[in-house]
Amino acid sequence: MFTIDQIQSAHSKVKSGADFPAYLREIEQLGVASYTIAVRDGSANYFGNDGFSVSAGPKYPNLEIATVVDRDRFLSDLKAHQQGLSDYSTFCEQSARSGVSKWTVDIEKLTCAYFDSHDREILIEKIPG
Repeated sequence: MFTIDQIQSAHSKVKSGADFPAYLREIEQLGVASYTIAVRDGSANYFGNDGFSVSAGPKYPNLEIATVVDRDRFLSDLKAHQQGLSDYSTFCEQSARSGVSKWTVDIEKLTCAYFDSHDREILIEKIPG
């Protein structure tokens, strides 16, 4: 079983998207199998095996999610974030402006799926291991 404190401790080491694969390895060792982040306020749901889950409340004031998805802008911002050119907070703000409302990470499959406010998939990408 894992706790929000353990997950937050691992997340505190993430300074940019370049640190993301190491973060995933660390929380996987804690027993996290997947998680979903709500872009609007940063709240999160973490899921482990046998139906175990924990939730973390809002991390920042509500962001307005664009009603029209700008996929090209999002892809550009995502690429920059993955190269370490933006911090997490900036990436969340950019995602909201591009119409991304949440993302779901499947640690076992090493995928991250991004969704709009109607739960339509915008992008699913393979996470480098």
